Amino acid sequence: MYILGINAYHADASAAIFKDGIILAAIEEERFRRVKHWAGFPSLAVEFCLKEAGISLNEVGHIAIGRDPSAKLAKKLLFLLKNPGGGWNAVKERLLNAKKVASLENEFFAIDESASLAALKQKIHQVEHHRSHLASAFFASPFNEAALLSIDGSGDFTTTMIGVGKGNKIEVTGSVDFPHSAGIFYTAFTQLLGFPHYGDEYKVMGLAPYGQPKYVNELRDVLLFKQDGLFALDLAYFRSAKSGIISYGNNHVPEVAPLFSEVMIKKFGQPRKKEEPLTQYHKDLAASVQKITEELIFHILQSLYKKTGMKNVCIAGGVAQNSVANGKLKRNTPFDQIYIPSAGHDAGISMGAALYVHNHILDYPRAKPIWSAYTGSRFTNDEIEQYLQSRNIVYKKMADEELYETVTEKLISAGVVGWFNGSAEFGPRALGGRSILADPRREDAKDLLNLKIKRRESFRPFAPSILKEYVADFFEQTGDVPFMEKVFPIKPEKYKIIPAVTHIDGTGRLQTVDKAVAPRYHRLIETFYKKTGVPILLNTSFNENEPIVNSPAEALECFLRTNMDMLVLENCVITR
Repeated sequence: MYILGINAYHADASAAIFKDGIILAAIEEERFRRVKHWAGFPSLAVEFCLKEAGISLNEVGHIAIGRDPSAKLAKKLLFLLKNPGGGWNAVKERLLNAKKVASLENEFFAIDESASLAALKQKIHQVEHHRSHLASAFFASPFNEAALLSIDGSGDFTTTMIGVGKGNKIEVTGSVDFPHSAGIFYTAFTQLLGFPHYGDEYKVMGLAPYGQPKYVNELRDVLLFKQDGLFALDLAYFRSAKSGIISYGNNHVPEVAPLFSEVMIKKFGQPRKKEEPLTQYHKDLAASVQKITEELIFHILQSLYKKTGMKNVCIAGGVAQNSVANGKLKRNTPFDQIYIPSAGHDAGISMGAALYVHNHILDYPRAKPIWSAYTGSRFTNDEIEQYLQSRNIVYKKMADEELYETVTEKLISAGVVGWFNGSAEFGPRALGGRSILADPRREDAKDLLNLKIKRRESFRPFAPSILKEYVADFFEQTGDVPFMEKVFPIKPEKYKIIPAVTHIDGTGRLQTVDKAVAPRYHRLIETFYKKTGVPILLNTSFNENEPIVNSPAEALECFLRTNMDMLVLENCVITR
């Protein structure tokens, strides 16, 4: 039984395909289109998934769409009635999108004209946005029972959903409706701090450790914690939701309108302009926004634990990408075990919708947990060599032993290496499939990377990839972090040993590298460890202000236009 899942006409469009509940492929459309957060119909991602599965659309048993236009329809209509004037204009694009989602068979037919339109229509299941998020976490987890939380900006008129998962069923026990949204709260302050683009919230998270949370009490007037374990916003601080929140346009690029109102400006100051410096006030406000967001997540989860009594929790949604908060969950909630998928954001909707159909709707038994994010594009050495030769690029093909030694020596000698290996990762994090690597022991590694390649804000940290078996030697907190989804405190005595991946507050957003999941990446770090005594590499995404590279061509172009020292494409090595 093949099930194809998609996230369409929504930010981070994607596709995923499963066979008997086992994932075969999953990828974001942006990797092909080369446009961040691309939000149209993921035709290229669908084609990739079908190719990886070796099937046609006719052989797909079910198609799961992570969107249900009929969800909470009465509440949507009531919202429109309460917001006359601009209300209809605000949701016009959403209604058009909903119409597209309700008739996707034509999009699929364009991919495979041998498919029957009538048969395609019968195969389609529409799965509510947040149920898809919950499914992407619970059904991919190792838990037979777990409390569930999905929290983001908005989807199908819901912004937060809680529930319980047991076996192959999910029960929703509560939700928060639009426009009351933790995602909207965080994004509004992200914009106020001078980061206007869709997806810029991680910049606030990176800036927060440079400030003190001085304004948490003031923010309690904006973000209201409720006794039922959920929350609301004081909407006076936000621009009227009837004016529209997010639009996509003909280029399928998500754009978020300014979300703050004059009331917010009056209380928290004028929005920072792009050319204006970040002041200490900005840093303190970022710290305060991050602090109260963490408190909100703890508040929801503490209440969820009281309601369920369960020891395991699964979390997804855009706010679940807040790795700083995730790293504090065990210390601030009663839960023992936590699972967050590699694509906790909206790209994971495709995976979640497919899993929801397989488990909850079709009642098939659970498949094995998902511990690998390596579900994207992959290329053989033969394909890579053929491409390099077509470009007249000088390279050396190395056996594995020589390869690991050569790359390690380059890293030790202050080299910056582009590492293109195996299948691309599903989700926003580079995990050793499409990574740029450096020596974490170098004080100047961060400056080298920003000078040679990344050209990004100086306050943003770089991540440590650490061999799974050595986490306790370097971090105060232990646990598996396969998807770089948590930030842990680094032991103070290790700060000077790995300064390049130690953030200003003494933490690191780690990735634990498992030999069984990523054998080649594990071996590279192991080779570095044998030479240096440090089982860690600095790891950042293989890109330069673009989606993470997907093909050898994109990796080579990134190498050529930057000052990267070495490019490794499987076993083919290019040096300057």
